[in-house]
Order: sequence, then C-alpha cells, then structure tokens
Amino acid sequence: MSLGFKDAGFEIAAAIDVDPINVEMHHKNFPKTNAFVADLSIVTGESIRKKANLEGATIDVVFGGPPCQGFSLMGKRDLNDPRSALINHFIRIVAELDANYFVLENVAGLLSGTTKKILDDAIDFAKENGYEVVTPIQILNAADFGVPQNRKRVFVLGYKKNLPAPCYPKKSAVTAPTVWEAIADLTLAKGAKPFDNDTYRGQLGTPSEYAKSLRSKPSDGVYSISGCLRTNHGSKSVKRFKATAQGTQEGISRFFKLSKKGLSNTLRAGTGSSHGSYTAPRPIHPTQPRCITVREAARLHSFPDWFDFHPTRWHGFRQVGNSVPPRLSKTVASCIYDLY
Repeated sequence: MSLGFKDAGFEIAAAIDVDPINVEMHHKNFPKTNAFVADLSIVTGESIRKKANLEGATIDVVFGGPPCQGFSLMGKRDLNDPRSALINHFIRIVAELDANYFVLENVAGLLSGTTKKILDDAIDFAKENGYEVVTPIQILNAADFGVPQNRKRVFVLGYKKNLPAPCYPKKSAVTAPTVWEAIADLTLAKGAKPFDNDTYRGQLGTPSEYAKSLRSKPSDGVYSISGCLRTNHGSKSVKRFKATAQGTQEGISRFFKLSKKGLSNTLRAGTGSSHGSYTAPRPIHPTQPRCITVREAARLHSFPDWFDFHPTRWHGFRQVGNSVPPRLSKTVASCIYDLY
C-alpha cells in the first residue's frame, strides 16, 4: 500500500509491522520512511508520533491491512483469532493520531457471515471517535484496475465528520493485461535449472506495454532484477505440472496452472511462524513445469522491477501475497489525495 500511496502523491511518514523482516524490506524500498517494529495491539498514536518525529504534524491519512487470515473465505473463519481484534486497534490508532482520513483493506470474507460483526463494531468505534465511513462498503477487484490478477478485497474508506467524503474509484476502461503480457519478457524464466541466487543479471525479452511500465533502467545494457530464485521440483512434480492444462488445477498439489491469455488467480501469502508457517499454493508457470518465481509473482501484482522482496522464496512470496497491488492502492489513494 505504501508504494501506491507514494505514487499518488503522499509522503509516507511512518510504517509499522510486527515482523522485523517486513520492516527491514520496507526500509530498503522506502529509505526515507521511519519504519519500525511494533505490535498494533500495544503501540499508541503518541509513541508513533514520537518514534517518527511527527509531534504536532497533521496526519492526512492512515492506511493499512491488519492480518486477514481470521476472516478468510479460504479457511475456517475464527472470531476468537487474536488477529481479528487488530481491526479495532487500527481504528484506535487512527483516532489517537487524529488522522483526517483512513483506508482499511481486508479480505472479502470480512463482509459476510459472523465476521461482519467485527467490522460493524469497528465502524461503530470509528463513529464514536468522530469519523464516518463511506457506504456501501465496496469490494474491489485488482483486475478492474489494470492488474493481471483476480484479487477481490474489501476497502473501508473513513473520514472526519467535518471533511468531504471520498468516493470509491471507478473501474478502469482499459482491459487488464494478461499473464503472458506480465511475465513473457522475463527471459530468466527460460531453461529447466533453478537459479542459485536471488538476483538475475542479463538481458530480457521484448516487453509488452505493461511489462515496459514496470521495468527498471538497465546499466550498460544489463538488467539486474531480484526475486528470481526458482524452485527445484522433483521429477514426479515436473511430470504432473507438464501434464496440467493451462487454466486448471494440478490434481495432487492443487496448484493452479496459469493461462497465458488469462489472469492470475489470487496470490496468497500462507501463514507466519505463529500459525504453522504454512506455504500458500504457488501458481504453475504457463509454459514451464515449475512454480513461478517471486519476481513473476510481483509482476502479476503490478510491482515495478526495482522493488525488492526478501531473498528467501518463503518470505518473498509471503510479502507479495500479503500486499495490496500498487496499481490498485494508487487508485484508492488518489481518491483521497484529490480532496486536498
């Protein structure tokens, strides 16, 4: 979300996360931002201001996506999951920072069933603290905003009662790029052997307009891109991946094989060490018998090639899967930025 808000024109003054690795990578990509480790259920608005040297400053907007696994439609939704309570703490931080606006992102499951009560309680809490919420609350699909991925997420837009209300963004008139338009130029994907390290240096193929917009400038004609370490699959997996048709699930792993002419399925994050360290299913490359790389996942998420993720595949995929596609977050951020 930080990249989208930055591209929309906001200065990212501070960022917090409970995971030191996420904070480390945020600092690498946003070196001017005060990023630090903090537990949302404990940290206060006052401590954030002090840590980020923001005493007396007006906070235009607070945005975030508290952990969503407690609400996910993919698994058992758990009202007692302590991560579910973080939505209320998010609203508390907004109020303590006296922010003019806020943007809360979460999975679509937050709007259905028993978990909707958690959101309703959070909205009531926001209203008690002088905020209104744009209604009806909408689910936005990243594919409607120029991202080559079907990814539906809830966005809650809040604002102080004395300020103009933002509007939800309208769908893009441009058709989303396909999987192949996103990753075909990554010639590092050719060949059967995995790379031995995270960074690829060399030439790339001819890019689509979408891929061209995400590329970094080469140095002396050579591209340098991180996130390129590939998985070395066993022979049985390779055989099954080859036999799987594009746009279908492989029968044993249940991994989805991407279609060149279609969109990616939702890229998921898996769980952290506190919840079993489960790896989320990773899509199979459309033309090669392997799972996609972190960089290919980043392309399907609309991240530019200069943006770095943790060099281990497990953390790298989690960071992509947990993030909001930058093109989508920029569109949402612009709805607030345009009010200033």
